[in-house]
Amino acid sequence: MVIWRWTGYNALIYLAAMQAVPRELYEAAALDGANRWRMFWSVTVPGIRPTILFTVLTSTVGGLQIFTEPQLFDASGAAGTGGDDRQFQTIVMYLYEKGINHLDAGYSAAISWVVFLLCVLFALVNVHLVRKFVRAA
Repeated sequence: MVIWRWTGYNALIYLAAMQAVPRELYEAAALDGANRWRMFWSVTVPGIRPTILFTVLTSTVGGLQIFTEPQLFDASGAAGTGGDDRQFQTIVMYLYEKGINHLDAGYSAAISWVVFLLCVLFALVNVHLVRKFVRAA
């Protein structure tokens, strides 16, 4: 369910990124005798490298914040539990359960800070990787 949720968004971003790769690079690769597979790995992938890293970041942060999809599998209807045995419970569902169901605002605020810091950590790693790979291209 989550994959289908993000597939259209990422597909549009990849389509725009691939259209931004200059045609001259493909023509030069064809003149050098590169086949389609070699053109993909040597022209397309380096051209969309920042986009790949961006979509990885947004998908990771979106995965950390997932709530609705696992909630749909909760047969009991108790918000935040993520199933009868908590098998689908995510960190955001745990935050909701502690803050709303148990009225533990301090603990749920601490959990939200942890989620925030994880998102910042992933963002910083993404910025570092984008700068590293863009210079290498």
